[in-house]
Amino acid sequence: MAVLWFCLATAMITGYVILDGFDLGAGIVQLLVARSEHEKAQVLRSIGPVWDGNEVWLLAAGGTLFFAFPALYASALSGLYLALTMVLWLFILRGIALEFRNQIDNPLWKPAWDTVFGGASAALAFLFGVVLGNVVRGVPLDANGYFFLPLWTNFVPGANAGVIDWYTLLVGAAAFVALGVHGSLWVVMKTAGRFQEGTRVLSAKFWWGLVAITLVISPLSFAVQPHLLQQFRSHPWGVVFPALALTGLVGVRMFSAQRKDLGAFLASSLYLVGMLASVAFGVFPNVLPSNTTPEFSLTIYNAAAAEHGLVIGLWWFIPGMALAIAYSVFTYRHFAGKVE
Repeated sequence: MAVLWFCLATAMITGYVILDGFDLGAGIVQLLVARSEHEKAQVLRSIGPVWDGNEVWLLAAGGTLFFAFPALYASALSGLYLALTMVLWLFILRGIALEFRNQIDNPLWKPAWDTVFGGASAALAFLFGVVLGNVVRGVPLDANGYFFLPLWTNFVPGANAGVIDWYTLLVGAAAFVALGVHGSLWVVMKTAGRFQEGTRVLSAKFWWGLVAITLVISPLSFAVQPHLLQQFRSHPWGVVFPALALTGLVGVRMFSAQRKDLGAFLASSLYLVGMLASVAFGVFPNVLPSNTTPEFSLTIYNAAAAEHGLVIGLWWFIPGMALAIAYSVFTYRHFAGKVE
């Protein structure tokens, strides 16, 4: 059951990244491409019906971790308290920017909230990458499964590293670029005309950056976290996950060149699935590795809830997720097509 819940939690987090990831990427597009009021409104209308529903998947993922791996939930939220508090405030700023933007018709009011929305979206994409980098690199867990990390120390991965070092900054940059590609492809799919073409140009530039940073970050991840290499060597079939990411990356380029916008967006989703699945496979059975004493790592076995609770929870999880998926499918089908 612990392995099953690990897979379910990974699927929930991946689903959130795909769905809310294009919302964050759309904010990056608004920040870098949209200039006129009409273009900014197009970006907001492209995500307007779905952005808040997409964030529900983050709550669902957090609830899954709280239920299935309570020790991980407690340890990560206390040790990464500062970073996660920053994430929370950025979510708040992003939400109120969307809600407050149209409350006052003033030449200063709307641009101010547009800047807040775009900046918060870009910062969230980056911070999520930094948090993922901490999970891959590992944290200084003690014998009780707890840790504390300052925001930064010497910027070098190791026993004395902070939340931010050169590796986690690199992962943060990779997340920013990846969601920039993902969001720009969503905006391309939902818009038309000159703004769509401008967003295509941004997507193409981001794609080259994503290729470069993927090639750089992949070998560095194996160097920073030796368990990754051990896992892939002992289970060679796991290479299917990086292969999915590579297929998605190539697919984005091919479909974009053919102006098949839906295919390009789905290929971007495949890239995200492949990368996140590769991380989950690489750290398994750990859910939070220790970079000081590997024996202190939190695993699916020492961090999971009781077996009976996991079984009972599964019976609630299945119908609950079925309803959530059905609602999401209905929403996306109802608001399909380009914004006017």
